[in-house]
Amino acid sequence: MLHAMLAGLGAGLSLIVVIGAQNALVLRQGVLRRQVPAVVAICAASDAVLIALGVGGVGGVLTAWPAVLTAVRWVGAAFLVGYGVLAVRRVLRPAALRLGGAASAAVVTCLALTWLNPHVYLDTVLLLGTASTSFGDHRWWFGLGAMAGSALWFTSLGFGARWLSGVFTRPSAWRVLDGAVAVVVTATGVSLALGP
Repeated sequence: MLHAMLAGLGAGLSLIVVIGAQNALVLRQGVLRRQVPAVVAICAASDAVLIALGVGGVGGVLTAWPAVLTAVRWVGAAFLVGYGVLAVRRVLRPAALRLGGAASAAVVTCLALTWLNPHVYLDTVLLLGTASTSFGDHRWWFGLGAMAGSALWFTSLGFGARWLSGVFTRPSAWRVLDGAVAVVVTATGVSLALGP
């Protein structure tokens, strides 16, 4: 049981602790200290739902209906490229650097970056779901470990980012962060559009 949970924790962290669009948003909101609890909760809860679906066997349904992933891929690609364009705008227009936006905008963006990204389904539903099957009756302990890893990561990233706020008193630091966000999300969107 403990072995399965620790394996799930390690597997979950290995897939989640990657610089991507979702992590970039959590980092940005954490540095701004805006809507952090909501963004962290959305990310962790969404991962928990998707991991549970994977452990429950929904991955087989997704592989049986590839059209669902294709539709999500195209919508996600368009959203990510658009989000990348907004990040480039923040880099080019210093006046936009400090604007955190409305709480609803952060929540909607977080939901979109989470649920419109096919990589999230591949990582949580398919990869973690498939990995859980090797633990047989303990597969749900594996899933709980992966969920704990997700919650730990997003909480640490969102609330730990405040210690970087001193660095982000300089507009040049925001430009670097937003430039990195632009590159990551645009590259992800383009790779989704090009597909396999």
